[in-house]
Amino acid sequence: MPETLSKIRNIGVMAHIDAGKTTFSERVLYYTGKTYKMGEVHEGTAVMDYLEEEQQRGITITSAATTCPWKKWVFHLIDTPGHVDFTAEVERSLRVLDGAIAVFDASEGVQAQSETVWRQGQKYKLPCVCFINKMDKLGADFEMSVNSIREKLGAQPVCMQYPIGQDSTFEGLIDLVEMKAVYFRQEKLGASMEEVEIPAEMKETAEKWRHDMLEHLAEFDEQLMDKYVHNEPVEEELIHKAARKGTIAGKLHPVFLGSALRYVGVQKALDAVGRYLPSPVDKSEIHAHEPGDDKKEIIVKCDTHKPFVGLAFKIISDKHGDLTFIRIYQGVLKNGTRVLNSNRNFKENVTRLFKMHASSRDSVETARAGDIVACVGLKDTMTGDTLCDTKHPVQLESIKFPEAVISMSIEPESASDRDKLPTGLAALRKEDPTFQFKYDPETGQTIIRGMGELHLEILQHRLTRDMKINVKVGRPKVAYREAFGKKIEQESKFVRQTGGRGQYGHVVIIMEPLLDEEGRFKKENEFENKIIGGSIPKEYIPAVENGVLEALSSGELAGYPVVGAKVTLIDGSFHTVDSSELAFEQAGMLAVREGLKKAGSMLLEPIMKLEVTVPDTEFGTVQGNIISKRGLITDSRMHGNLRTIDANVPLSEMFGYSSELRSVTSGRGTFVMEPLTYEKVPEQIAEKILAGY
Repeated sequence: MPETLSKIRNIGVMAHIDAGKTTFSERVLYYTGKTYKMGEVHEGTAVMDYLEEEQQRGITITSAATTCPWKKWVFHLIDTPGHVDFTAEVERSLRVLDGAIAVFDASEGVQAQSETVWRQGQKYKLPCVCFINKMDKLGADFEMSVNSIREKLGAQPVCMQYPIGQDSTFEGLIDLVEMKAVYFRQEKLGASMEEVEIPAEMKETAEKWRHDMLEHLAEFDEQLMDKYVHNEPVEEELIHKAARKGTIAGKLHPVFLGSALRYVGVQKALDAVGRYLPSPVDKSEIHAHEPGDDKKEIIVKCDTHKPFVGLAFKIISDKHGDLTFIRIYQGVLKNGTRVLNSNRNFKENVTRLFKMHASSRDSVETARAGDIVACVGLKDTMTGDTLCDTKHPVQLESIKFPEAVISMSIEPESASDRDKLPTGLAALRKEDPTFQFKYDPETGQTIIRGMGELHLEILQHRLTRDMKINVKVGRPKVAYREAFGKKIEQESKFVRQTGGRGQYGHVVIIMEPLLDEEGRFKKENEFENKIIGGSIPKEYIPAVENGVLEALSSGELAGYPVVGAKVTLIDGSFHTVDSSELAFEQAGMLAVREGLKKAGSMLLEPIMKLEVTVPDTEFGTVQGNIISKRGLITDSRMHGNLRTIDANVPLSEMFGYSSELRSVTSGRGTFVMEPLTYEKVPEQIAEKILAGY
């Protein structure tokens, strides 16, 4: 371990599906000496894809963590999934990291899921280094990829390297800092490289790209700016210093290149991670608050001498006890420590601590600020909970996850399966915050919800294969929502008199639609209190809010949750003896339910952002197919002989699309999609849906 926190780098690898994240991570493990044999995704031998399901499908499903040394640094590395169905894994990983490596496919540039993970990273202000991978792939185009980062992500890429050839002619790279040509020896798996003079025919190009690099970096260092303006030689250390400053500020993103599969460029990217990405002490202070009072701010610093503060960001159910992953933000955590879960106000015991290496674990006695570790012993802690010193309560901002958009029914096949099913589902829910389930007493079925067909399919396999619970599954269903179209005022009283003390609650509310800048219904609801003069005592206001939100969880048309609603409490009255929290909760609930009948409820459906890549010869057929699915095509662009189509399509039309696309493109078409928004269902289609409800 390094002597100081300044040598630690908590980093994630993020990208679109199939951009080569896991292959990149496998090379990192090999070059840092963490593994002695190179794992391959296509052979099912990748260390970071350790689940059987991942090895069979060749995709990453769960984020995997490892710790590995590189030169004078220690990297805590998390390999995240690229598939949109597993976006929760990306979300919680990025929440606890200090920096990231964004991997892009050189023939595709920025793709749909690249934009999503980039947005997730920007939400947490993650400094980022870019790696343009697959430079040897057919259609690889370095300049196109760099431009797509600038145009599609609104980022500021700064090229620190330039390729020697691309596509089938790719040989190596030019290091624009050292102004050397670098060739990697494949027979030694890229572990050794040769630095030579830049080929004469590329010198002018290299000078131009170096000039561009220095121009971007000059604004982050006065000394560099002075040398750049006066056309004087610029030392390497000055370049590294300016690049680090700009990267940590989030104002530029150093770009590196290579081919992870052919062992080219990974070590140079690792050097960049150490040089440019922040250590835990470089990150700004974290603004936490007192438990139960988010107005009382507490500053959390990366300091081993202060009381312990950590965030539980991932849980893996294990037959020997749950394994909880923790990012330690402050203080020290030891084996056998008793900690406070400040979100739930109870104490837990940390019995053992581990450093993780994918599925294997190494026991450690102590972990400190800046570390990412796993522990056993926590029984009731959930993802996003803050763990802290029992004498110094503090609560960090939790992790927000996207809502499930798809559901299906499952039924146990036998009585013994029925007994085991609730426990199995609860274990999956604890591991995966985007997975939801509820029992429907009317049909006797259990309804499970997730982020997509693949997500639910894999969860079903977990039940049957790992937990030995046999279930029958129904067809996937869309998670519809309800909304209303007009502003109304509604008054409601809840009055009960049954001898002795009664119940009295009286509220007046205004209900109005809540729209975003594009005129679409927002995904969340809002409650506002505008009571003036004490017509309802303060202690009853939270009860009214609870009743309002409870009523919005089940709509008027078909019981789907209501979204895009703003409810404002403007008046009411109370009784000095008969009023209670229960009475005001019921009054709030009644007011919303009566208001929904008046306000003109409508059905909303999830709209997906779809990106399809097909041979140009099939463009017309695929375009027509998308339009027939009520799809709206928003963009289409050529790259080589391939056409990429962007469209917004209702989720209900997309079931089974993968086999449909394979059929019309003879297996040459690919697509990805992710949730975009909710929109009103056309009248005639809404009638059919509600008739079948």
